[in-house]
Amino acid sequence: MKRRNTPTKEAVLSVLESTAKAMSQDAIEKKIGIDINRATIYRVLNRFCDDGVLHRIVADDGKQYFALCMKCDDHQQLKNHFHFRCKVCETIECLPIPVHFSLAKEYEVENVNCVITGVCKDCGHDKKYD
Repeated sequence: MKRRNTPTKEAVLSVLESTAKAMSQDAIEKKIGIDINRATIYRVLNRFCDDGVLHRIVADDGKQYFALCMKCDDHQQLKNHFHFRCKVCETIECLPIPVHFSLAKEYEVENVNCVITGVCKDCGHDKKYD
């Protein structure tokens, strides 16, 4: 279903397109720069997820992060890829590494949420952090 384009949708999408990293609703709200209701932003983010524009990442810190879907050459979303959460700058980025694992035959995998936590290349290993 084709959805109506709104200033809120455009603002949220613009913020997410300006970074290669996933962002929390709070971070998106801060970067938008216009007064938009928090519930409206969540509604837009959820619709984008439903429409396959974004994917939701639930990190080990319990927060939800949203990222533009990574596209393969055939324009299908790359599913079951790793994410990296930096504990210094508190960002999450998608890593273009497919997840390979095996389970017993009785299990059918529908989704994998893989979040690796550490220090990103921008924050560096030689910098002091908590």
